Amino acid sequence: MAFRKPKPVPFRTPGEVDAMAAAGVVVGAALVAVRAAATVGATTLDLDEVAESVIRDAGAIPSFKGYHGFPGSICSSVNEVVVHGIPSTDVVLAEGDLVSIDCGAILDGWHGDSAWTFGVGELSTADAELSEATRLSMEAGIAAMVDGARLTDISHAIELGTRAAEQKFGRSFGIVAGYGGHGIGREMHMEPFLANEGKPNRGPRLVIGSTLAIEPMLTLGTTETSVLDDDWTVVTDDGSRAAHWEHTVVVTGDGPRILTTRPN
Repeated sequence: MAFRKPKPVPFRTPGEVDAMAAAGVVVGAALVAVRAAATVGATTLDLDEVAESVIRDAGAIPSFKGYHGFPGSICSSVNEVVVHGIPSTDVVLAEGDLVSIDCGAILDGWHGDSAWTFGVGELSTADAELSEATRLSMEAGIAAMVDGARLTDISHAIELGTRAAEQKFGRSFGIVAGYGGHGIGREMHMEPFLANEGKPNRGPRLVIGSTLAIEPMLTLGTTETSVLDDDWTVVTDDGSRAAHWEHTVVVTGDGPRILTTRPN
């Protein structure tokens, strides 16, 4: 009997990849502007307005705004909020807050999606290490995005990156259960779902042009979360702080290419 070859992760032509990279540059610029605006006393709605203006001034559309009814141009997730925090005048930033900003933009029909975590003023050592561990886990996942790899090779690499960060920092991190990365292109969220942990060598094959959003989410405690009554905001069940890093990445003949580049 013949073995069925696994379907490839959806892929783009070189021209389409460049179009996605142009959208990614807009997202990167918005994230940098938001981080600069994230000072003590600013509200997360202030940050949302900064992001939306950067995106629209670039001739792009905020992909989050109105997505399944989401009201913001960014997800602003502070401290124990993992993802999908709604920008609000009620959330006022304070010294030492751990802020995760997720942002998306559509330019000429193509999507970019990226997130990062940073502090307002000085972060505690634990929070700084949590954010860095999440970034390192993302980098490990990106490095696994090579031609011929399987989807869960990325999941396994993210998990190993988290475990390596635990050794590096001498503390444990929770890999948030049930959330992960995704395919991306002319829609923001496409198949396949990309878990942030798991066994390698499973799922569809990566080919040149395959695009994925890689996005680990780690906590200083639990892996379990709950959604608040607003039907969006995801918080850690134990109140521990969480971090979230994400890039849109494509497989090339020369290895992975980050499409959501940031100006600094």
